[in-house]
Amino acid sequence: MSAEDHGRARAATFREQHNLGHAPLPDLVSLIELTQRIDVAVIEAEQDEHGMTMRDPVRQVVMLAVALTSHPMRQRSTLAHELGHVLFGDFTAPKDGGWDRRSPEEIRADAFARHLLVPIAGIKSVLADRDAGRTEDARSGAKGRRGPEKVSLPELSVLVQRFKASPSLVAIQLCGARLISIAQKNEWMTLSTPTLASRFGWSDLYQGWQHESQTRRAPQRLLSRATEGYVANVVSLQAVARLRGLPEEQIAAELEEAGIIPAEVEPVPVPTAPERRPDTDFSELDALEESTGSAGDKAAPKAGRGAHDE
Repeated sequence: MSAEDHGRARAATFREQHNLGHAPLPDLVSLIELTQRIDVAVIEAEQDEHGMTMRDPVRQVVMLAVALTSHPMRQRSTLAHELGHVLFGDFTAPKDGGWDRRSPEEIRADAFARHLLVPIAGIKSVLADRDAGRTEDARSGAKGRRGPEKVSLPELSVLVQRFKASPSLVAIQLCGARLISIAQKNEWMTLSTPTLASRFGWSDLYQGWQHESQTRRAPQRLLSRATEGYVANVVSLQAVARLRGLPEEQIAAELEEAGIIPAEVEPVPVPTAPERRPDTDFSELDALEESTGSAGDKAAPKAGRGAHDE
């Protein structure tokens, strides 16, 4: 099997294992965390850095991170791509050289991401629903439409919006399904999501997606453990706020509103030391000196009397 075939097959298996059918996928961060039990973080990164997967070989802990971006479709593709690496176990160090071409592992992860986000069966299901509606319009006197290409630009917009994937990715899948020509694919791959959103009236929706993809997200499991520690009074509010990347006051208000309050800690009794007088109290020494002095006064006359007697 080619890398493309491997990626497509693994995407189909993933959807089947998790009862996802052919429908558009929900929030990918939550999907990955809940199905794979790995930590996923959305963090600030350099402009050309999109995502990475790390594994601790000692503890067998995997963490996936993607960058904040104003391109929500790119972020979803990156998440799906990195999930592919996780499922295929691509944790070996990259080989030196060969930077001018993509490795089979990268091609396989790309294919996995495409077929996971936009399954061809899902595309055909959406188009079949629209064809059914178009047939009803034709029966009522409306003029039908089908040219040499089997998918129109408005339908491309619908698919991009429904599957929350870039026009380029959707066009590749349409061409693979033989629903558009290679020439049409190449033309549509030059389009941007904002262009389609503005042209077909869903710019507000797209801007909402942009806000979401530019929002930091801490790993769910890690944040859950930190909150438990905060309730148990072993993790500070400052640590929870740092994990969220938000002001401490905001986190305090959020937790308080949710009824999450640290448990009261009973003070541990400390045994009290016996009272002692200040170091400047020399009364004991004075008493000792007086006692010593009195004994000397009594001994002196006896010695003197003995000498006189001689």
